[in-house]
Amino acid sequence: MVTVAAGLGQRHNAFGTVRLALALLVVVSHAFSVTTGQVLDEPLAHLTGYTLGEHAVNGFFAVSGFLVTMSLVRRGPRDYAVARALRIAPGLVAATLAVALGLGSLMTSRSLPAYWADPGLWRFIEGTLTTFKSNAALPGVFSDNPFRFPMGTVWTLKYEVLCYGGLLAAGLLGALRRRWLCPLLVAGLAIALALAGLRAGEMPKGLETSLRLPLIFATGAALFLHAERVRLSGPLALALLALAALLHGTALYPPVLFLAEAYGVICLGLAPPLRHKALDPRADLSYGTYLYGWPVQQSLHALFPGVSPWWLLPPSLLLTLAVAALSWRFVERPALGWKARLMGPRETGERSGQR
Repeated sequence: MVTVAAGLGQRHNAFGTVRLALALLVVVSHAFSVTTGQVLDEPLAHLTGYTLGEHAVNGFFAVSGFLVTMSLVRRGPRDYAVARALRIAPGLVAATLAVALGLGSLMTSRSLPAYWADPGLWRFIEGTLTTFKSNAALPGVFSDNPFRFPMGTVWTLKYEVLCYGGLLAAGLLGALRRRWLCPLLVAGLAIALALAGLRAGEMPKGLETSLRLPLIFATGAALFLHAERVRLSGPLALALLALAALLHGTALYPPVLFLAEAYGVICLGLAPPLRHKALDPRADLSYGTYLYGWPVQQSLHALFPGVSPWWLLPPSLLLTLAVAALSWRFVERPALGWKARLMGPRETGERSGQR
């Protein structure tokens, strides 16, 4: 049976393809909420208690925790900080300006001078870039849509940056050398999530998210730190998902489900059936797809308000991928070029899938 370390030792992996698939699943999920205004209208939400988009974000955080821990351990704190900043910031800045100044100018119901003079435009840019605010609206833009805000996915970046900072602090304090601390953190977060589920009434979404995403990120980190011992097993991943299904409706269901998803997505990225050159693309369209999927769908719904989610999906996926390709070509790839200059040549096995 192949270990995580053995999977990492191979020339190719499927993390790039897995990340793009996860980003596309977020777009699929949002086709329902964008058109109806009801997040739980998405079918998977009724079956599992979480939307397809939430499951995909779980996968993102597991892969991120795994890969950025590898980056920190192999390259050190300085290169880690440079890599994270150049992967997140340029794409976010470009997307925010493109949506606020470009798309907003085209879609606003106000005159162009009034739109550009409105303080709300500049507050939107500032809030998105400084606090990852995802529920801010632009003046006169998407006023008749169920949701008015045009950058609905950036809220997760706040949690990702916090996880990045926590990981960096752990590295600087030497905690990553004590590898038993990471599984202990995973266990503590899982127990905290289960205990929170025992409280009367429905768990506040903010509380669940603040436990869920760090738990999954830390699980990804733990899988890398113990790569020599952890084995890649599809049957084990399916067994963990089956166990989670059996626990549905109990306080243990969320932590078991999230742990199963974290382990499963790492298996997908490294397991032999998917570990192929064709699934290790040089162009990483996942980040652009994640950022631009929501504004593209919001725009299509504003232009064609009577279209169902299923009819919205094909054009929104095609347009999102096209915009993501432009983002990669003109923003993200040049930024990664600066990363290469500042950090030097990358180590083997560290390229694919990293953000």
